[in-house]
Amino acid sequence: MAVSVKIPTPLRRLTNQESTVSAAGDDVAAMIESLEGSFPGIKARLCDDDGELRHFVNIYINGEDIRYIDGTSTELSDGDEVSIVPAVAGG
Repeated sequence: MAVSVKIPTPLRRLTNQESTVSAAGDDVAAMIESLEGSFPGIKARLCDDDGELRHFVNIYINGEDIRYIDGTSTELSDGDEVSIVPAVAGG
């Protein structure tokens, strides 16, 4: 199944400057693996060494934060829109 993934500006150098890419997977973890297969190095930016989503990375499926659903086990459906949003800090 294919989903549309919106890529934030800091990660676009890994996606050949594409702002939206397609990925496959039944859940978010599989989608991240799909992205890694197409864009090597992106998984390291999204996940820590244990494969867990980094604290400063937020992922939304159709506007819903996966941290409040099932995390990286959140299921995906064909045509879902996934947004990767890095946390912003400042003062």
